[in-house]
Amino acid sequence: MNVLLVEDDDLQRHHLGYQLESLEFRVYAAPEAREALFFSDEYAFDVAIIDLGLPGMDGIDLIKTLRQRGRTYPILILTARGKWEDKVNGLEAGGDDYVVKPFQFEELKARLNALISRASGFSHPKISAGPYRLDLSAKKAWVGDTELVLTAYEYKILEYLMRHDQQVVSKTSLMEQLYADDDRDSNVLEVLVGRLRRKLSQAGGESPIDTIRGQGYLFTLSCS
Repeated sequence: MNVLLVEDDDLQRHHLGYQLESLEFRVYAAPEAREALFFSDEYAFDVAIIDLGLPGMDGIDLIKTLRQRGRTYPILILTARGKWEDKVNGLEAGGDDYVVKPFQFEELKARLNALISRASGFSHPKISAGPYRLDLSAKKAWVGDTELVLTAYEYKILEYLMRHDQQVVSKTSLMEQLYADDDRDSNVLEVLVGRLRRKLSQAGGESPIDTIRGQGYLFTLSCS
């Protein structure tokens, strides 16, 4: 899973990034809002961790900007501000939960996992979009009443695109989800996406996966 970490304190950012990577998160760490916004345009994230006390554009304005740009992934706020007004402001800006500094990593991990579980629908492990349905536990897919016969890679592509519907997913981001190592080939990805499109089209008509030239892929239906 991809996590956007925005923390201006170098030591805290590096330490927290290391701890998150130990949990097998793929961490994109930024010291300020401008770099965070660049990452948000380049990659599809599953969750963000944002410190409120950033230089320049502060965390609250960054959260507002992300929401205005259509970023719907959950946001966990980090704050050293003890006033309840600051916590409320962060939540009203679009944050989903907060942790007050100093904190134990176990607390952050628990809150992060809860946010991801709710956003991913683990309590109701299905995704549907029009006639397209996924069973996240069984790793199965249907178009209407027709079950698709997908390879593991094809299923991963479809699930990732449906989780990020209405977001352009870059080829780089998608390949990082498919391959654990650096042996990545965009030509192979294009072949896999092409095969997936054909299977979706054969089962239910027009494929919902669009190619956005120079950017990546877009799943065009609204998932629930």
